[in-house]
Amino acid sequence: MQLLDLLLSITQKVKMKNLKIFSLVFVVVFGLFTNSNSQNAPSSFADLSEKLMPSVVNISTTQTVVTNSNPFPFQFPPGSPFEDMFKEFGAPQERKSAALGSGFIIDEKGIVVTNNHVIQGADDIIVRVDGDKEYKAKVVGSDPLSDIAVLQLESNEKFIPVKFGDSDKARIGDWVIAIGNPFGLGGTVTAGIISARNRSIGLSRYEDYIQTDASINSGNSGGPLFDMNGDVIGINTAILGRSGSIGIGFSIPSNNAKIVIDQLIKFGETKRGWLGVRIQDVTKEIADVEKLDEPRGALVASVAENSPSDKAGVKAGDIILEFNGEKIKQMKELPIIVAKTEVGKKVEVKIWRNKKEITKSITLGRLETSEDFKVTKKASPTELEVPNLKIFVRELTSEDIKKRNLPNQSSGLVITKIQNNSPLKNSVEVDSIILEAQKKKIRNINDLNQAVTKVLNSNEKTILLVIYNSQNQRRYIGIKLD
Repeated sequence: MQLLDLLLSITQKVKMKNLKIFSLVFVVVFGLFTNSNSQNAPSSFADLSEKLMPSVVNISTTQTVVTNSNPFPFQFPPGSPFEDMFKEFGAPQERKSAALGSGFIIDEKGIVVTNNHVIQGADDIIVRVDGDKEYKAKVVGSDPLSDIAVLQLESNEKFIPVKFGDSDKARIGDWVIAIGNPFGLGGTVTAGIISARNRSIGLSRYEDYIQTDASINSGNSGGPLFDMNGDVIGINTAILGRSGSIGIGFSIPSNNAKIVIDQLIKFGETKRGWLGVRIQDVTKEIADVEKLDEPRGALVASVAENSPSDKAGVKAGDIILEFNGEKIKQMKELPIIVAKTEVGKKVEVKIWRNKKEITKSITLGRLETSEDFKVTKKASPTELEVPNLKIFVRELTSEDIKKRNLPNQSSGLVITKIQNNSPLKNSVEVDSIILEAQKKKIRNINDLNQAVTKVLNSNEKTILLVIYNSQNQRRYIGIKLD
């Protein structure tokens, strides 16, 4: 309205003989106003789609599946006269299973990028280019952890590649288009916007997905997500909902994918950096206990024996604040950053320990060659009550350690019952193992009772527990006691 008022004022002052000049000024000013203050949808995606279509491929795979098909709800005993008669009915049966997906060409020599789950276990891979040209393809390398695979078309032809864009520059609200092979239809273009960034949906270890409302369906997996420059900023990987697109799709950011793709092309496999720690989020309660200014960083729940972190002196309970110069705001950021870092590189890691910041130098190992935690033994049962926590516990046994594959020197208390009015009710579960309280090892029930009593007599009233949950994950939990 301010602009229109201004123009009206100008109109009143301009003489009729200068009307043509004013009209020109009005058109220029109004045009500048509309261009600078609105980001409308493109009038058409046709030119961009036409340019990109030859670089997007349809992928079909076949896989031999062996099944044991016994039509009878019973088995004949060995030596039975019926055993040979009906043996053929229970013989392994082979059948062909087909799958469809998408991909895109990144090199004129016919290098194709797709999802690992599109080609995993495939006996034959056929890639259709530009609608009707079919080529056989072989796997250059694949990575289940990131769900990325690289293929090579078996042809001497030159193909039209697309290039990667900078996914870090993509903003929420930016227009994007997805091209792929939904339901085997091929050459399908859908448009939408970037709905969110840095999404975690529980599919993989390294989650930093771009969320988009561009329609993605079964068969779109492995296809590209383009920005308006025609650059690939994501690999379409998953959708929310089993029945089809509901406007919530997820793509692997190109900046994360490029590192994996380069390694697969160069080595045929990935070579990720490895710290050798299990980590968890830093909650407000944990930050309060540790006197950290705010919940940030990644809390070290456990350290693998003889791992790079173990050799550098990193301990369970440390909070990693910075890795190789990059600040860690959330726990999920650390695995991605470490994985991107060169194996064998010496990095500086800033840690919060005992209410102060320290620095450790760590030489990274390789994740793909790392070893699991080792196992040891211990023993002694007896169920007892912890009145102030309103739980029942028993001491850890050698059978527990063997069954749950726990680390060396394990000791603690197994939670056998949690009362409804327990302060632990919504934070832990039955069969969790209490390892530490207030950063002190718990060997027996007396250790735990003493720690609880000390907290209740203090002003803070928050107890910091270290547990193994029922999935054998080491966790830190801050509990407010009444």
